[in-house]
Amino acid sequence: MSTTTARPTPVTAGAPAPALDPGRPERAAYTVVGAGAIGGTLAHALARAGHAVTVIDTDAAHVAAIREHGLTIRRPDGRDDVVQVAGAYLPDEAPATSIDRAILATKSQHTATAAAWVAPRLAADGLVLSAQNGHNEQTIADAVGSERVLGAFVNIFTDYLGPGVVSDGGAGAVAVGLPGGGAPDARVLAVAEDLRAYGDVVATANLAGYRWGKQGFGSILGLTTLVDAPIADVVDRYRDLAAAVARESTEVAIRSGVVLERFDAYEPYAFSDAAPALARERALTRLVRWLRTQPKDRSGVFRDIAVRRRPRETGGDRSTYPEQAAAVGVDLVVGPLVARALDEVAAGTRDFGWHTLDEIRAELAAHA
Repeated sequence: MSTTTARPTPVTAGAPAPALDPGRPERAAYTVVGAGAIGGTLAHALARAGHAVTVIDTDAAHVAAIREHGLTIRRPDGRDDVVQVAGAYLPDEAPATSIDRAILATKSQHTATAAAWVAPRLAADGLVLSAQNGHNEQTIADAVGSERVLGAFVNIFTDYLGPGVVSDGGAGAVAVGLPGGGAPDARVLAVAEDLRAYGDVVATANLAGYRWGKQGFGSILGLTTLVDAPIADVVDRYRDLAAAVARESTEVAIRSGVVLERFDAYEPYAFSDAAPALARERALTRLVRWLRTQPKDRSGVFRDIAVRRRPRETGGDRSTYPEQAAAVGVDLVVGPLVARALDEVAAGTRDFGWHTLDEIRAELAAHA
């Protein structure tokens, strides 16, 4: 990639980031690679807290808007919360500066390209935090070295709304940890503390437990993506399918020896084979109740397919998941049916609608 010394247009919109506290050490600088929904949300929070934040994105219109107007979070009441960032660049125009802390927030399928961009710029003692919906740390480690990679679990409800703007879809859980597990080290604790500019962030010794829990919850969200209706309504109407699709990933995790973690209103063990029917129903009720409080009422995958005309996220842990399920004796049925239907909707060969869930219910009954 070529580099230039181009600087972004000064930002005049919105309130400036707060000044540093007297006597407090300077806040760490961050480079956020992939400034869409999740990356943009974290970049905004860090910039608002006074960190020097540089964003890197391949969307030229998004980068241009951030340069001209700032990075905007649209709050649920319609108010635009705008902050300045230190710089916004396309990958091939970013200045050749050393990066101390990078947050990689691209889609899983773009991890290798993003990590290759970061690698020659990362300081010897720098780090890369994977804030993605996948277990992508090994791909990043292949480019920068495993000793410089941290992992994160994110359940942030947000959407990319347009150039320079992401939504505030409601608070969600975030956890930071070492990819291989173990007690949080100084880097994990420091990054978690910085990210508390966003909200309640946990420094964890069990990142895998959160990630596998998110896989179950994400499976439910994937199911809801097949209908153009509020997430809570779909889960409430098709509780049997929601429980069935969550059960598959929950059992893969349990049988693989993962200790699952609860987050937000999602209780993974309620969807295990050992869970009593009453516990499962009450867990679904609590989940539906919480989902109804969230301003964001469509999944990110729905927005990708319906609005941005992009396929669902692939790569990362998803590429080996079927083999892992087979190895521990879990027969994947609902998940593959949902994935196939999502691909058909993305390809334009299937319409959004309740009929798809009825078809999946019928296929599941035939398989039983």
